[in-house]
Amino acid sequence: MPLLKIILLAIIQGLAELLPVSSSAHVVVAEKLLGLDPSTPEMTLVLVMLHTGTMFAVIVYFWPQWRRAYFASSDAFKRFAIRALWATFLTGLIGYPLQKFVAHVMFPGQPKAVIEDLFGRLDLVAYALFAVGLLILWAGLKERSAESASPDYARSLNRSGENVTFAQSGWMGAVQGICLPFRGFSRSGATISTGLLTGSARDRAEKFSFALAVIITPLAIARELLRVLHAGHGAAASTAHSTEVHTAGLAMIFTVHSSILGACLGMVFSFLAGLAALRWLSSWLESGKWYLFGIYCLAASAFVAFLHFGPRHL
Repeated sequence: MPLLKIILLAIIQGLAELLPVSSSAHVVVAEKLLGLDPSTPEMTLVLVMLHTGTMFAVIVYFWPQWRRAYFASSDAFKRFAIRALWATFLTGLIGYPLQKFVAHVMFPGQPKAVIEDLFGRLDLVAYALFAVGLLILWAGLKERSAESASPDYARSLNRSGENVTFAQSGWMGAVQGICLPFRGFSRSGATISTGLLTGSARDRAEKFSFALAVIITPLAIARELLRVLHAGHGAAASTAHSTEVHTAGLAMIFTVHSSILGACLGMVFSFLAGLAALRWLSSWLESGKWYLFGIYCLAASAFVAFLHFGPRHL
């Protein structure tokens, strides 16, 4: 895969990851436009490594806030840990069965179907962008309306110190689980909007949402690395009966290893682009412009739907 395409994907990922517009949806669309297959193990690896880059950007950007909110004392850390574990448990409880269900519903009769097989479905990306756009729009407009009705609205929110409440963390974790199977259903957009709708202050919902992302991303990375390595070794094992096909199997492994090197370079660029986008996210969230991200998602949904349905009829 050309490094220029990886760098382009990395910049798109980094800019979109910290905005509630679904970075994975943007990357999937970009892959389609660049003539790449987002369902292959190699491209899945690249996508995961791009998420890794932005994960490190999140850590660098939010660490001062997390240290002040979650690590100021043992009691503060205990409250955060309980909420984070509860939210992550609900993410797994809902997300893993949902992934299996969606994969098998979309691919009936294929017992080995995996959720990555859906990555190339632009129609599903369009539906997911539309759904999360409505959620973000609802949360943003509801908050603006409440602020207009009561000038003290922001100060009255969430009296649990620097943390979201236990109930709010549960709702955010559950919604995060729903996001897992669907490329286009922005994780940050959905979880922050859920925090706002359940009464969390903006900064607390933002901090907690990205803390959850840092918790689950390493698990996703490990899973995808195993998947890619198994694909490479499986290709080699299944073609070992002839010299020609054995060579093809070795080429497959070499391609995967080369993809790892390219993905690491992409991770660096996604890290830098992610840092550049973070200030934008925080400023719009704190200034009450959250609903604008919802409008963007709805427009992006229409564009993706056109890419999927329109060209066939032109």
